[in-house]
Amino acid sequence: MSHAAQSRRLKDHIAGLETMTRFVLATLALASGVYTYLGVRSLLDGSAAVVFFAAIIYSASVSVAMYGFWTYLIRFLPEMRDGASRLSLVAIMALGCAMIVAMSSWLNAAALAGSAAVEQHLAITLEGYTADLDQAHTNALGTVSLLPDIQRAAERFSRLASDEQSSGALTGTSGSGSVVQLLSQMAAQMRELETTIQASREPIQAAFEEGQARLAAMRGLVSAPGPIEQRSDQFAAESVALAGVIASLEQTSIAASVSRAAADLSVGFIAPVADGSTPDLATRQDQVMNTIRSSVAAQSKALSDAAAEILAQPKVPERRYVPLTSAEAVLRYAGDFIPSWAGAISIDLLPAVLVAIMAVVHGVMRRGEDEFEDADRITAGDLLRAQRLNHLLQPPAPTVAEDPVGEGAASETTGARAAAADVQGRAAAENVTQLAVSDRKRADP
Repeated sequence: MSHAAQSRRLKDHIAGLETMTRFVLATLALASGVYTYLGVRSLLDGSAAVVFFAAIIYSASVSVAMYGFWTYLIRFLPEMRDGASRLSLVAIMALGCAMIVAMSSWLNAAALAGSAAVEQHLAITLEGYTADLDQAHTNALGTVSLLPDIQRAAERFSRLASDEQSSGALTGTSGSGSVVQLLSQMAAQMRELETTIQASREPIQAAFEEGQARLAAMRGLVSAPGPIEQRSDQFAAESVALAGVIASLEQTSIAASVSRAAADLSVGFIAPVADGSTPDLATRQDQVMNTIRSSVAAQSKALSDAAAEILAQPKVPERRYVPLTSAEAVLRYAGDFIPSWAGAISIDLLPAVLVAIMAVVHGVMRRGEDEFEDADRITAGDLLRAQRLNHLLQPPAPTVAEDPVGEGAASETTGARAAAADVQGRAAAENVTQLAVSDRKRADP
């Protein structure tokens, strides 16, 4: 098949697809308008009627603008012959595509994936609250880790008091003297501190269970069916209650109280007066009580350091749930909804593919038409018009009077005039034909 024949067939195909092209552009513009309407409704506030009409007007404007924009481009860009004009229209098309994405595509994405994006926002917020609750619970139970040390110290003081009372293990003299009283006093203080820590477990556990119940309710809202707006409002209410539970857990910690109590063991140490019956026994009692003082100071320092480490743990940061609309959620979590974004943008920018196809086809047609003969460019209408013009340009036949004398000379003159008129008529017809051909060349792309 020659290039000229291919060019004719492509021209026929373009003419046949004219209606289909318009239908495709209108359908894509309508689809984009529908999803734009769904997306813009989530952004507007006010009465139902105002929101409805505002969304309808905006989506209709988007559809009309898209249809007109792509119609202009699909008409004009393929017709551009020089590179500068074509690049200018391509740049305009790129600018128009960016504007379409800005005014329509992100709303289409909000309509396609808005609910899923809001649910993801709820899920991520829920993970943060779960971590906060665990951290607050761990901080509150930090003092419980001191129980083994406190229990060992209490048992050691109690055992030494019992040994001193029964066998005089420290002073060498049995009985209930000053050393036994001091050891019993220190054992009692340790047990009081242990009782305080044990008593803090119950409110901590109750607050933690309440927080878990709030988290369970929030998990149910994330995956529950129904409108996402209502679930988001209920989630916000649960988050406020959970924030209160976490703050309560932070205040329930008795690490600061344990630290003060441990410091009081050393600072507030009061040794009783040696009550030995002999000076030697009193001296031994003083020596043992000084040893006990050193032991209590070491125990106090160890407990204070452990409590300080607990207090130095990072506090739970204040967290506040911020509700998001579907459009805002789609923008914030755009990387997680790439398929939805691709679909939303493709609906708006698919006509660019049609523009590119038409540009290629018109380029092939122009290359094929370069091989046309002048006769191939003339249509039947051009020939008919040329014939009518030729007929009009021919002069009328002259009327010859009867002259018996000059009959031969008159006939010769008439024949010469007829021949000249015929030559002039043919020249005029050729000029008309050339004019028609040049007009046809300028009209054809």
